[in-house]
Amino acid sequence: MSETPGHHDDETFALLRRTHAGDDEALRTLVARDLEWLKELVHRRLGARLRQFGETADFVQDAALRALRYGPRFIVVDRARFRALLARIVENVLCDAADRVQAQRRGGGRAHDQETVAVPLDAHAASLTSPSAHASRQEERAWLEIALELLEAEDRRLIRLREWDRLDFDAIGARLGLAPDAARMRFNRALGRLARKVVALRSAGFQPDAD
Repeated sequence: MSETPGHHDDETFALLRRTHAGDDEALRTLVARDLEWLKELVHRRLGARLRQFGETADFVQDAALRALRYGPRFIVVDRARFRALLARIVENVLCDAADRVQAQRRGGGRAHDQETVAVPLDAHAASLTSPSAHASRQEERAWLEIALELLEAEDRRLIRLREWDRLDFDAIGARLGLAPDAARMRFNRALGRLARKVVALRSAGFQPDAD
């Protein structure tokens, strides 16, 4: 089933709300209904990188479940936007895992140590949710998490190495083949792009790329 972005999809909206409330059945339903589409898309985009995880794309299902359970929370009422955003986050989860394998580090996808709120990513969702009911600090963090998933890979990696892995610029530069000062400058530019991405999301919502 194809949908035009902006279509009010009651099922997607309801399943996301139930998932964020801790309903595992809704979580499994969200993943299962688009799993084949998601596997094909992620496999095509990641290519040989995905094969680091095995011969099949079963890892996509695990990554999708983890992304929805522990990743940035969002509300949309449009299945096309849901698919596109979930695919982007799943790609990032798998790429992060590949980086950790290459660095001989342990762990799967990125987990969070505190609860975050769900932010509305289209006009319909914004009209059906109540962000003002949430603490502003939680809401701002949620917007940052969504925006981070949508950055270019190099920007996202720089921010993740600095903010998640707590590496200094000497270590980041060594990891990326850069001088420490160059790593610092690129990191600062990446933060600027992250801030602009948040502004764009809050004003226009998430617009999926044509595929």
